[in-house]
Amino acid sequence: MSILIDIAQGIGSIALTLINVYIWVVIIAALLSFVNPDPFNPIVQFLYRITNPAYHFVKRYIRTDFNGLDLAPLVIIIGLQIVSVLLSSILRAL
Repeated sequence: MSILIDIAQGIGSIALTLINVYIWVVIIAALLSFVNPDPFNPIVQFLYRITNPAYHFVKRYIRTDFNGLDLAPLVIIIGLQIVSVLLSSILRAL
C-alpha cells in the first residue's frame, strides 16, 4: 500500500510543480501585455497560446474587464493558488 501512496505523492508533486510553472507563465504574459511586445516573437506567441485558453475560460463566466484593466490573470492566479494549497494539504495527509 505504501507504493501507491508514494506514486500518488510523486504525481501530486509533479502537478504542484506544473501549477507553479503555469502561475509564472501567467504572470510573465500579464507583464508583457503592459509593454506591448512584438507579436511575431516566438516566445510571445508561445506565452499567448498557453495563456489565452485560460483567459477565455475565465472571461466566459466572470466579467474581468474593469476600466480597461483586465483582471483575468489575477483570477487565474488566485484559483491556481487555491488548487495548489488544497493539493499540497491532501498530499501531506497521505
